[in-house]
Amino acid sequence: MEWFDNFWQVYNNLILTIGVNALLALSIWLTLSCGLLAMANAAFMGIGAYTASILTMNYGAPFPLALAGGIAAPALVALLIGGPTLRLSGVYLAMATLGFGEVVRVLILNAESLTGGALGLNGIPQSTQWWHVLLALVAVLLILWRLRRSRIGRAFEAINEDAVAASLMGIAVNAHKMLAFALGAAIAGLAGALNAHLTFFIGPSEFGFDRGVDILTMAILGGTGGLSGPVLGALIVTLLPELLRSFRDFRTMMNGAILVLIVLFLPKGLWDPKRIRQWFGSKAA
Repeated sequence: MEWFDNFWQVYNNLILTIGVNALLALSIWLTLSCGLLAMANAAFMGIGAYTASILTMNYGAPFPLALAGGIAAPALVALLIGGPTLRLSGVYLAMATLGFGEVVRVLILNAESLTGGALGLNGIPQSTQWWHVLLALVAVLLILWRLRRSRIGRAFEAINEDAVAASLMGIAVNAHKMLAFALGAAIAGLAGALNAHLTFFIGPSEFGFDRGVDILTMAILGGTGGLSGPVLGALIVTLLPELLRSFRDFRTMMNGAILVLIVLFLPKGLWDPKRIRQWFGSKAA
C-alpha cells in the first residue's frame, strides 16, 4: 500500500496532533460538565510537557515513566491551587485560572537552567507513536464515558445545573469540583507529554492565552452535550488552518467568521444529541 505510506509520511504529524487536541478538548469538557469555566488547561498542558521532557532528557527516564510524571505533576498542582480558586465561579474563575497560566509561563521563563527559558527545550526524543495517542484517546474516552454514567457523573450534572440545589441534596459540591479540576489537569498533562515527545521542541509561548482559547473553542465548537462533541471540535479546529491555507492572509478572518456563525446559529455546538434526535425523528415522520 504505497499510497498509504506516502499519505502517512506527509500527514502523520497532523493526524497525531488531532488526537492530542482531542485530549485537550476532553480535559476542558470535564470541567465544563461540572459547571467550571476554568482556563488553566493550557498551563496544565505545559506543566505536563515540561515535566515529561525534563524526566526524559535530564534523568533518562523511560517513556512510560515520563508520561506518568506528565500526568501526575499537573494533577498535583491542580489539587494545590484548587482550594482557593474553585471557590470562585463564572468569569471570576476564568480570570483566576488565566492568571495562574501566566504565573506558570513566567516561572518557565525564569527557570532557564531547567526549562531553557525563552528558548525552550530542544532535542526532546520523538518517542510518541501513533498507537500511544490512539491508546490514550480511547482510554480517556472510556474513562469519561464510564464516569459520566456513574454517581459522580450525575453529581457533576446536578452541580452544573444548580450548585446550591445539589448541595441541599447532599452532594459534596467542593469535592466533586476538585475531582473534575484534577482529572481535567491530568488529561491536559497527558496531552502535553505526548505532544512534547512528538514535536521535538517545546517553548513557553505554546502554553499561553492563545492555546487556552483554542482548547475552549474546540469544546464549544463541537458541543459539550456529549463526548463526541469535543473530539469533533478538535478535528475541525486542527484541520481548519490546513483547509484554508489557500486563503493565506484571510485565513484568520475565515476562522473567526466560521466560529461566529457556529455560536450564532448553533449555540450548543455542532454535535448536539438532542437536536440530532429531533432531526432524525422529523425525517422518519
